[in-house]
Amino acid sequence: MTGEVEKEEGVLVIRRIRVLYHLRADPEQEETILRVHDMHREHCPVYRTIHRCVDISTEVEIVPAPV
Repeated sequence: MTGEVEKEEGVLVIRRIRVLYHLRADPEQEETILRVHDMHREHCPVYRTIHRCVDISTEVEIVPAPV
């Protein structure tokens, strides 16, 4: 996770949050993972609380699970 902070009237304010999920999964799970990722924000309490004042973006990186 990374964030971008700016000063507003001398006070540090979080403006942007970028979340990168690193998931280890089997290839056949990719479709489900991406579908869940697409809808998780609407069910996330943190996102729902702060999304109007902080730009939040997420990405998923899927790494093949070891055999």
